[in-house]
Amino acid sequence: MAWSTRELAELANTTLKTVRYYHRIGLLEEPERGANGYKRYRVKHLIRLLRIRRLVDLGVPPSDIAAMEESEENAEQTLRALDAELKASIERQQRMREELALILQHRSHVDLPPGFDGNAAGLSDVERSLLMVYSRVLDTTAMTALWELHSAPRPPAQAEFDALPVDADEATRQRLAGDLAQVARRQFEEQPSLKEVATSRALSKPIVLHGLVELYNPAQLDVLQRVNTLLELTSPDAVP
Repeated sequence: MAWSTRELAELANTTLKTVRYYHRIGLLEEPERGANGYKRYRVKHLIRLLRIRRLVDLGVPPSDIAAMEESEENAEQTLRALDAELKASIERQQRMREELALILQHRSHVDLPPGFDGNAAGLSDVERSLLMVYSRVLDTTAMTALWELHSAPRPPAQAEFDALPVDADEATRQRLAGDLAQVARRQFEEQPSLKEVATSRALSKPIVLHGLVELYNPAQLDVLQRVNTLLELTSPDAVP
Protein backbone atom coordinates (compact mmCIF):
# COMPACT_ATOMS: atom_id res chain seq x y z
CA MET A 1 0.00 0.00 0.00
CA ALA A 2 1.28 3.46 -0.89
CA TRP A 3 -0.18 6.95 -0.69
CA SER A 4 0.32 10.20 -2.56
CA THR A 5 1.44 13.33 -0.73
CA ARG A 6 -2.13 14.59 -0.61
CA GLU A 7 -3.43 11.30 0.76
CA LEU A 8 -0.69 11.22 3.41
CA ALA A 9 -1.53 14.77 4.49
CA GLU A 10 -5.22 13.88 4.78
CA LEU A 11 -4.47 10.77 6.85
CA ALA A 12 -2.38 12.87 9.25
CA ASN A 13 -4.97 15.67 9.29
CA THR A 14 -2.49 18.21 7.99
CA THR A 15 -1.75 19.99 4.71
CA LEU A 16 0.35 19.46 1.61
CA LYS A 17 2.30 22.58 2.48
CA THR A 18 3.15 21.20 5.93
CA VAL A 19 4.36 17.86 4.58
CA ARG A 20 6.57 19.63 2.04
CA TYR A 21 7.92 21.89 4.79
CA TYR A 22 8.93 18.86 6.88
CA HIS A 23 10.71 17.48 3.86
CA ARG A 24 12.53 20.76 3.32
CA ILE A 25 13.86 21.00 6.89
CA GLY A 26 14.82 17.35 7.00
CA LEU A 27 12.28 16.07 9.53
CA LEU A 28 10.47 13.77 7.11
CA GLU A 29 12.45 11.79 4.56
CA GLU A 30 11.16 11.75 1.03
CA PRO A 31 9.85 8.38 -0.19
CA GLU A 32 10.74 6.54 -3.33
CA ARG A 33 8.91 7.48 -6.47
CA GLY A 34 6.86 5.18 -8.61
CA ALA A 35 7.28 4.59 -12.30
CA ASN A 36 5.03 7.55 -12.95
CA GLY A 37 7.35 9.84 -10.96
CA TYR A 38 4.95 10.40 -8.07
CA LYS A 39 5.98 9.97 -4.44
CA ARG A 40 4.83 6.72 -2.83
CA TYR A 41 4.42 7.11 0.95
CA ARG A 42 4.19 4.04 3.15
CA VAL A 43 3.17 3.29 6.72
CA LYS A 44 6.56 4.29 8.13
CA HIS A 45 6.15 7.77 6.63
CA LEU A 46 2.67 8.10 8.11
CA ILE A 47 3.91 7.04 11.55
CA ARG A 48 6.80 9.50 11.33
CA LEU A 49 4.47 12.31 10.27
CA LEU A 50 2.02 11.51 13.07
CA ARG A 51 4.84 11.64 15.62
CA ILE A 52 6.00 14.99 14.30
CA ARG A 53 2.45 16.35 14.43
CA ARG A 54 2.06 15.02 17.97
CA LEU A 55 5.08 17.04 19.16
CA VAL A 56 4.04 20.13 17.22
CA ASP A 57 0.54 19.97 18.70
CA LEU A 58 2.14 19.91 22.16
CA GLY A 59 3.91 23.16 21.30
CA VAL A 60 7.35 21.90 20.29
CA PRO A 61 8.73 24.01 17.40
CA PRO A 62 9.61 21.86 14.37
CA SER A 63 13.13 23.30 14.51
CA ASP A 64 13.63 21.69 17.95
CA ILE A 65 12.43 18.21 17.07
CA ALA A 66 15.67 17.08 15.43
CA ALA A 67 17.68 18.09 18.50
CA MET A 68 15.21 16.25 20.75
CA GLU A 69 15.81 13.06 18.82
CA GLU A 70 19.55 13.23 19.28
CA SER A 71 19.36 12.21 22.95
CA GLU A 72 17.01 11.59 25.84
CA GLU A 73 18.62 14.51 27.66
CA ASN A 74 17.81 16.93 24.84
CA ALA A 75 14.25 15.67 24.72
CA GLU A 76 13.75 16.10 28.45
CA GLN A 77 15.25 19.60 28.47
CA THR A 78 13.02 20.68 25.57
CA LEU A 79 9.87 19.27 27.16
CA ARG A 80 10.65 20.74 30.59
CA ALA A 81 11.29 24.15 29.04
CA LEU A 82 7.99 23.88 27.17
CA ASP A 83 6.20 22.88 30.37
CA ALA A 84 7.63 25.93 32.18
CA GLU A 85 6.47 28.22 29.35
CA LEU A 86 2.99 26.72 29.46
CA LYS A 87 2.82 27.11 33.24
CA ALA A 88 3.77 30.80 32.98
CA SER A 89 1.28 31.30 30.16
CA ILE A 90 -1.55 29.69 32.15
CA GLU A 91 -0.77 31.85 35.18
CA ARG A 92 -0.73 34.99 33.01
CA GLN A 93 -4.03 34.05 31.40
CA GLN A 94 -5.55 33.38 34.82
CA ARG A 95 -4.52 36.86 35.97
CA MET A 96 -6.03 38.27 32.78
CA ARG A 97 -9.30 36.45 33.45
CA GLU A 98 -9.41 37.83 36.99
CA GLU A 99 -8.84 41.37 35.70
CA LEU A 100 -11.44 40.91 32.97
CA ALA A 101 -13.97 39.71 35.55
CA LEU A 102 -13.47 42.90 37.54
CA ILE A 103 -13.63 45.06 34.42
CA LEU A 104 -16.89 43.37 33.40
CA GLN A 105 -18.24 44.08 36.86
CA HIS A 106 -16.94 47.65 36.92
CA ARG A 107 -16.65 48.82 33.31
CA SER A 108 -14.78 52.01 34.25
CA HIS A 109 -11.80 50.05 35.58
CA VAL A 110 -10.39 49.44 32.12
CA ASP A 111 -8.67 52.84 32.31
CA LEU A 112 -6.80 52.00 35.52
CA PRO A 113 -3.49 50.15 35.88
CA PRO A 114 -3.50 46.57 37.19
CA GLY A 115 -3.87 46.49 40.95
CA PHE A 116 -6.37 49.35 41.11
CA ASP A 117 -9.27 47.22 39.94
CA GLY A 118 -12.12 47.31 42.40
CA ASN A 119 -10.72 50.46 43.99
CA ALA A 120 -11.84 53.29 41.72
CA ALA A 121 -14.64 54.94 43.66
CA GLY A 122 -14.39 58.69 43.60
CA LEU A 123 -11.40 58.93 41.28
CA SER A 124 -11.57 61.78 38.81
CA ASP A 125 -10.75 61.30 35.14
CA VAL A 126 -7.49 63.18 35.66
CA GLU A 127 -6.49 60.96 38.57
CA ARG A 128 -7.19 57.89 36.50
CA SER A 129 -5.04 59.22 33.69
CA LEU A 130 -2.20 60.11 36.05
CA LEU A 131 -2.28 56.67 37.64
CA MET A 132 -1.77 55.16 34.20
CA VAL A 133 1.21 57.47 33.69
CA TYR A 134 2.63 56.70 37.15
CA SER A 135 2.43 52.98 36.40
CA ARG A 136 5.06 53.50 33.69
CA VAL A 137 7.65 55.06 36.00
CA LEU A 138 7.01 53.83 39.56
CA ASP A 139 8.05 50.49 40.98
CA THR A 140 5.69 47.98 42.56
CA THR A 141 6.26 49.32 46.08
CA ALA A 142 5.35 52.88 45.14
CA MET A 143 2.30 51.78 43.13
CA THR A 144 1.11 49.69 46.07
CA ALA A 145 1.48 52.76 48.31
CA LEU A 146 -0.68 54.77 45.90
CA TRP A 147 -3.24 51.98 45.85
CA GLU A 148 -3.47 52.07 49.64
CA LEU A 149 -3.79 55.86 49.69
CA HIS A 150 -6.61 55.73 47.17
CA SER A 151 -8.37 53.12 49.30
CA ALA A 152 -9.01 55.79 51.94
CA PRO A 153 -11.85 58.33 51.61
CA ARG A 154 -10.88 61.26 49.42
CA PRO A 155 -10.06 64.41 51.41
CA PRO A 156 -12.29 67.44 50.72
CA ALA A 157 -9.24 69.43 49.59
CA GLN A 158 -8.67 66.96 46.76
CA ALA A 159 -12.22 67.36 45.51
CA GLU A 160 -11.87 71.15 45.63
CA PHE A 161 -8.58 70.93 43.73
CA ASP A 162 -10.19 68.78 41.02
CA ALA A 163 -12.88 71.43 40.48
CA LEU A 164 -10.56 74.47 40.77
CA PRO A 165 -11.35 76.92 37.96
CA VAL A 166 -8.60 78.50 35.91
CA ASP A 167 -9.51 81.97 37.26
CA ALA A 168 -9.25 81.00 40.96
CA ASP A 169 -8.01 84.00 42.99
CA GLU A 170 -4.77 84.27 44.95
CA ALA A 171 -6.33 83.68 48.35
CA THR A 172 -8.12 80.52 47.20
CA ARG A 173 -4.96 79.12 45.66
CA GLN A 174 -2.86 79.74 48.76
CA ARG A 175 -5.47 78.33 51.12
CA LEU A 176 -5.97 75.23 48.99
CA ALA A 177 -2.22 74.73 48.73
CA GLY A 178 -1.99 74.76 52.51
CA ASP A 179 -4.79 72.21 52.83
CA LEU A 180 -3.21 69.93 50.23
CA ALA A 181 0.20 70.22 51.88
CA GLN A 182 -1.33 68.93 55.13
CA VAL A 183 -2.86 66.03 53.21
CA ALA A 184 0.50 65.28 51.58
CA ARG A 185 2.33 65.31 54.93
CA ARG A 186 -0.14 62.83 56.36
CA GLN A 187 0.17 60.63 53.29
CA PHE A 188 3.97 60.65 53.51
CA GLU A 189 3.69 59.53 57.12
CA GLU A 190 1.35 56.71 56.14
CA GLN A 191 3.43 55.69 53.13
CA PRO A 192 7.13 56.50 53.72
CA SER A 193 8.11 54.79 50.46
CA LEU A 194 6.67 57.77 48.55
CA LYS A 195 9.45 59.95 50.01
CA GLU A 196 12.27 57.73 48.73
CA VAL A 197 14.76 59.28 46.34
CA ALA A 198 13.99 56.75 43.60
CA THR A 199 10.30 57.63 43.74
CA SER A 200 11.01 61.37 43.66
CA ARG A 201 13.26 60.95 40.66
CA ALA A 202 10.67 58.82 38.87
CA LEU A 203 7.98 61.46 39.44
CA SER A 204 10.33 64.08 37.97
CA LYS A 205 10.62 62.31 34.64
CA PRO A 206 9.40 64.17 31.52
CA ILE A 207 6.49 61.80 30.96
CA VAL A 208 5.06 62.73 34.39
CA LEU A 209 5.73 66.46 34.04
CA HIS A 210 4.16 66.55 30.58
CA GLY A 211 1.18 64.63 31.94
CA LEU A 212 0.64 67.16 34.72
CA VAL A 213 0.88 70.11 32.32
CA GLU A 214 -1.60 68.57 29.87
CA LEU A 215 -4.10 67.33 32.44
CA TYR A 216 -4.26 70.28 34.86
CA ASN A 217 -5.18 73.88 34.18
CA PRO A 218 -2.80 76.77 35.04
CA ALA A 219 -4.47 77.45 38.39
CA GLN A 220 -4.11 73.83 39.45
CA LEU A 221 -0.47 73.77 38.36
CA ASP A 222 0.14 76.91 40.40
CA VAL A 223 -1.39 75.25 43.46
CA LEU A 224 0.82 72.19 42.98
CA GLN A 225 3.92 74.41 42.85
CA ARG A 226 2.82 76.11 46.07
CA VAL A 227 2.29 72.71 47.70
CA ASN A 228 5.82 71.66 46.76
CA THR A 229 7.20 74.89 48.21
CA LEU A 230 5.30 74.40 51.49
CA LEU A 231 6.50 70.79 51.75
CA GLU A 232 10.12 71.85 51.16
CA LEU A 233 9.88 74.55 53.84
CA THR A 234 8.57 72.08 56.41
CA SER A 235 10.80 69.16 55.43
CA PRO A 236 13.17 67.95 58.20
CA ASP A 237 15.95 68.15 55.63
CA ALA A 238 15.20 71.74 54.69
CA VAL A 239 17.97 74.29 55.33
CA PRO A 240 16.88 76.88 57.96
